[in-house]
Amino acid sequence: QSVAQVQAGLSKNAIASRIMVDCSHANSGKDPARQPHVFNDVLEQRLSGNPSLIGMMIESHLFDGCQALGETLQYGVSVTDGCLGWTATEQLLREAVDRLRYR
Repeated sequence: QSVAQVQAGLSKNAIASRIMVDCSHANSGKDPARQPHVFNDVLEQRLSGNPSLIGMMIESHLFDGCQALGETLQYGVSVTDGCLGWTATEQLLREAVDRLRYR
């Protein structure tokens, strides 16, 4: 629904419809565990024939989650937004490549 609204707004203003979706922040309710759901939803729209969708962004780091700067820091954990860890990120990207390659 959001993608369709953006497409309509771009079209109405005679702007080329090239959309990259941020799978984090508001689209995932700031819950990094929901990013794969958003990513796969956008991927499904692309596979269903929506050429306006040119990519997705995910918040990713070496390890899941985030941490506050005032604490003892753990290596590889974000100090900003909550992130997917590398294992989940790699799996998500490999599955997307397979789906795009063999469609």
